[in-house]
Amino acid sequence: MSDQRVAAIPVQECGEVLVDARAHGLMIDDRKQDTAGAWAYARQGVLTRLQHAQSLLPTGVVLLFVEGYRPPSLQRRYFEEYSAELADAHPEWQAAELREAASRFVSPPEIAPHSAGAAVDVTLIDHQGRELDMGTRVNASPEESDGACYTDAPGLSVRARTNRATLGGALSTAGLINYGTEWWHWSFGDRYWALQTQRLAARYGPVELP
Repeated sequence: MSDQRVAAIPVQECGEVLVDARAHGLMIDDRKQDTAGAWAYARQGVLTRLQHAQSLLPTGVVLLFVEGYRPPSLQRRYFEEYSAELADAHPEWQAAELREAASRFVSPPEIAPHSAGAAVDVTLIDHQGRELDMGTRVNASPEESDGACYTDAPGLSVRARTNRATLGGALSTAGLINYGTEWWHWSFGDRYWALQTQRLAARYGPVELP
């Protein structure tokens, strides 16, 4: 997300509303639950595509919505906290190096897909609600996972790689794109999506929950 090509993409805000995914037939996890319920929201276009992705999954496999919308103030806090962790671990890094490294895992607040309601963190569960083996937990950092959080990381078990392929196949077919440093992060309509799909502009910019 630190790539200047992402920041250079203009936003042509379409005005699509944020919608509560809990009312749209998706399985919602509560690990990121907040008092305002913001975590369960996403743009209507994102939810429509998640519903389509669910219909493409094998019988007995269910898409689990972990986190969607993230208020800009919360995104800023996440970015600053992770930057501070990296600064402690690498005191020799200059400010530009820290920002670039932090941006690989946490989007800068001004371009964050989550703050536009454009991104969702998802995983897969079975019919009994058990999370499938994806190689790492959702939101595992590169440091914690030794790089296994990268979507195409080497050294994954056959089962984890197969499960990631199942998740990715359904979401890609439904029109979402993956951010390659986080297997769980998928988006539609944001600046990164626009760059990767060669659109001239993003559909969604930062937005506040009504």
